[in-house]
Amino acid sequence: MGNLFCCIQVDQATVAMRERFGKFVEVLEPGCHCMPWFLGHQVAGHLSLRLQQLDVRCETKTKDNVFVNVVASIQYRALADKANDAFYKLSNTRSQIQAYVFDVIRASVPKLLLDDAFEQKNEIAKAVEDELEKAMSAYGYEIVQTLIVDIEPDEHVKRAMNEINAAARMRVAANEKAEAEKILQIKRAEGEAESKYLSGLGIARQRQAIVDGLRDSVLGFAVNVPGTTAKDVMDMVLVTQYFDTMKEIGASSKSSAVFIPHGPGAVRDVASQIRDGLLQGSHQ
Repeated sequence: MGNLFCCIQVDQATVAMRERFGKFVEVLEPGCHCMPWFLGHQVAGHLSLRLQQLDVRCETKTKDNVFVNVVASIQYRALADKANDAFYKLSNTRSQIQAYVFDVIRASVPKLLLDDAFEQKNEIAKAVEDELEKAMSAYGYEIVQTLIVDIEPDEHVKRAMNEINAAARMRVAANEKAEAEKILQIKRAEGEAESKYLSGLGIARQRQAIVDGLRDSVLGFAVNVPGTTAKDVMDMVLVTQYFDTMKEIGASSKSSAVFIPHGPGAVRDVASQIRDGLLQGSHQ
């Protein structure tokens, strides 16, 4: 119906190329325009000014000879003031952009190690964007943004990287575990040393208390029983303790057999041995 009345409609965010007898005349903005077709005027085509996105997957290899797939996302649009260049100068815009992306990525990534490629994604994207901006501006296109959205190594390489990472974490865990066991052993040794030290103090105090008690007993007995000497009292006390010890050994159900000489002379020898031991303990 529009052609019948020599009128055409151009939609919003779109421009149309007006020609007369095949020659470009002007760019038609959105709205209604008179198109006298009988005078040789026609619309050669329409060009969208909307933001467009192109995802490019490029296979290349890194400096350490690892093949990767680099996925770049290019956001671009045609410039309204250069719409005629964008329409007439390029027959396939997406293929042109893809070719430039391939060229920059395959020139940049082989200079980097695999780990560096992951860390320098922004630098790679900036290099692609600069090259595209410089090349596509001559064709009436603006590069709005370039993103490196993914770097995919080969599946075997990813598995190997995960195993390396896992091994490194296990090594750190083993070191931490060994350090913890070392600390436990040190603390255990310090505790045992402190325990033995305190046990030695207890034994020394016990022996000192025994010596003090025997001394008081000897002195008290000598005072209350005239004519007795300290040696007589000590022999009697030691013999009493000797028989108490024999009684305890015999009464215990879990005691082992103890073979000691027994008789009147043996008692005197035992008393002498106990007395010498106690006296040595008191001097220490």
